[in-house]
Amino acid sequence: MPRRHEGRCHCGANRIAFESDRPLAPRACQCGFCRRHGARTVSDPAGLATLSLAGDAIRYRFASKAADYFLCGTCGVYLGAVADIDGATYATLNLNAFDDPRPDLAAEAVSYEGESPAEKAARRRARWTPARVDQNQSSPRFRGEGDRP
Repeated sequence: MPRRHEGRCHCGANRIAFESDRPLAPRACQCGFCRRHGARTVSDPAGLATLSLAGDAIRYRFASKAADYFLCGTCGVYLGAVADIDGATYATLNLNAFDDPRPDLAAEAVSYEGESPAEKAARRRARWTPARVDQNQSSPRFRGEGDRP
């Protein structure tokens, strides 16, 4: 039976859930966004990820713009990233936003620099978690790289 892990942003407006039979195995992406947020992400291609987003959530895109990175528009916590690939939705969630962030688990440093768009999509399809995004109020605000509030 899958274990359910729940989490939220600091102010509690946005929630995440992760269901998986596997032990948590965090990764630390070395891109500028993830490093600056101190992200440790988890995923399971056989699991389920749910993001329940309030109207203040920010959907941020950068670099290849192939994924949406969700942050709370009130407290700024990075919750996770979502990509739509071939009609399916996949996510990787920030373990640091879980109610039990498991600080005892070291994250494996990973770098995806140099991946082609096709390689990036194939990796996400194979490694990220099937996901559902519930937008509780209005759609999350969109911000792209270079946009300013």
